[in-house]
Amino acid sequence: MKQDIFQAIADPTRRAILTLIAIQALTPNAMAEKFDMSRQAVSKHIKVLQECQLIKPEQSGREIYYHFNPKKMQEIDNWLAQFRKIWETQFNQLDNVLSTIKKQKK
Repeated sequence: MKQDIFQAIADPTRRAILTLIAIQALTPNAMAEKFDMSRQAVSKHIKVLQECQLIKPEQSGREIYYHFNPKKMQEIDNWLAQFRKIWETQFNQLDNVLSTIKKQKK
């Protein structure tokens, strides 16, 4: 079953994993060393991230390195963009109101 990308990033451990591998590709063992949990627990998080295509595995000899997939993160950014426009409009309106109040006080 394919995981929902937003459910995947809702978990703080998975967000931390994404942050780690955005900097450098890591093996599951290297990731597990960064967390206070078993390698099996980290593997479950990796599985969810991989199912969402947020990370990509790459075999290198006997090791599997997981890489961050920035293209998939673009989906999240695209979704947020609609809200960004609304926020910017509201902030601009607030700036206008505050400027008007400031001018009236002078």
